[in-house]
Amino acid sequence: MTKQTNDAARVQLMLIVLVGLGSLGGAWLLYWLAVQGGVWGSTNNGRFVEPPLTVAELDLRSADGAPFATDGKWWLWVVTDGECADACRHAVHQLRQLHVLLNRDASRVRRALVTGGGEADPALLERYPQLEVLSGNLARLEVGLYIVDPIGNLVLHYPMSDAGEPVLDDLERLLEASHIG
Repeated sequence: MTKQTNDAARVQLMLIVLVGLGSLGGAWLLYWLAVQGGVWGSTNNGRFVEPPLTVAELDLRSADGAPFATDGKWWLWVVTDGECADACRHAVHQLRQLHVLLNRDASRVRRALVTGGGEADPALLERYPQLEVLSGNLARLEVGLYIVDPIGNLVLHYPMSDAGEPVLDDLERLLEASHIG
């Protein structure tokens, strides 16, 4: 081999090594920015339910005493630890409005008021006839709103005050991405 072809081979080898190291370095940088640095966050408005929780773990019952089942639908829950006060009533109203805004996807979603065992106000049930009432041990749930998937996983949690647009944005995104429910 001549000196010229030897030098060209070295340059080629150096370029191959630099491209490989550059790719690994770029991937590490993106990982660090996304996960460690917190530059890119999630697009959801609610907080993921951590640790993961399923409907089966909650032992919820419907008003007639039957165990709760998702029936393959998405659910919006208003969870209250006592009587449904003003914030709770506002959240129930907002979820009904949100349900109407879902248009063609409204049939994929149901709404429920989840209590710690007390009965729901009859006037509330009269005003919102499609609202299911569930009761059970709420020790593992925080007061607020939840989105529950058709499989029975509690997905996102929101404070009562976020009962409007933040829930709608996340729910529309979930319904668009989901082929179940």
